[in-house]
Amino acid sequence: MTREDFHKLFKTVGPVVLPVIHVLDAAQADRNIRVLVGQGAAGCFLINHDFGMAEFLPILPAVRADWPDLWMGVNFLAVTGRDAFPVLADLAEQECVLDAYWADDARIDEHGDTREAAEIARIRTESGWRGLYFGGTAFKKQRPVEPRHWKDAAREATPFMDVVTTSGIATGEEADLTKIHEFRAGIGDRPLALASGITPENARAYADVDAFMVATGINVPGDFYNIDPARLAALIQITRDLGAGHG
Repeated sequence: MTREDFHKLFKTVGPVVLPVIHVLDAAQADRNIRVLVGQGAAGCFLINHDFGMAEFLPILPAVRADWPDLWMGVNFLAVTGRDAFPVLADLAEQECVLDAYWADDARIDEHGDTREAAEIARIRTESGWRGLYFGGTAFKKQRPVEPRHWKDAAREATPFMDVVTTSGIATGEEADLTKIHEFRAGIGDRPLALASGITPENARAYADVDAFMVATGINVPGDFYNIDPARLAALIQITRDLGAGHG
C-alpha cells in the first residue's frame, strides 16, 4: 500500500485521525463512537486495556452491529498477528468484519532477521482475513531499538505490513521528531502511523505522518476512557488545514 492509496481509502489528504477507544463495555464504546462520528473522524480503533482478549471478544460483534459502516480497527493488547489473524478471520465468518488490526509488536528485527515477521505474514495469508495490518515497529513498551537503527527497523518492516506504526517512549509521550524523519526515510512512499503523544497542540509538527492513532491527546482531561468532542474537533481541523496545505 502506498501513501496515496491510504489517503484515497479515507478520502483525505492530511493525516487521518483514528481515535483509540479504551473499551470498558459495548455501551461505553458506543458513546465514544457517537462522539467521533459526530466530529467527522474517519474511523477508530478499539483496544482492551483493562481486561483480557477473552472478555473483549464478545463486545466486538455488539459494537460492530451498531456501527456496520464505520471503518473500525482493533488491538488485542500484547497479542501479535500470529494469534490475532485467525481470530479476526473467525469473527469475519460471524459477520463481525473488522477493517484493521494494530499490533504493538510486529516482531520486526532491525538487523534483518525476518523469521518471526515472515511467519506472521504466512499466518495472515492463510487465515484469509483481508483487513489492513498496522504493525508496531520500535514501539513503546516493546524491545528497545537504538535510535541509530530506527531507519533500519522501518525499512525492514515495510514488506510485512500495510501501515508501519510507531510511537513515543510511552503512552501520551510525544515521538521524537528525528524518529519520524528516520522512519519516513526508511519506508519511503509507504504510509506511516503514529500511536502516541499526538495532541491538537503538537499535531502540526507531525505533518509527514499519515495516520494519528490518538487517545490521551483527545480525551477528557484526566479521563482515560472518554473522548472530549472539542479536543477531537480541534485535532481534525488541524489535519484538514494540513491537507489543504498540500493542495
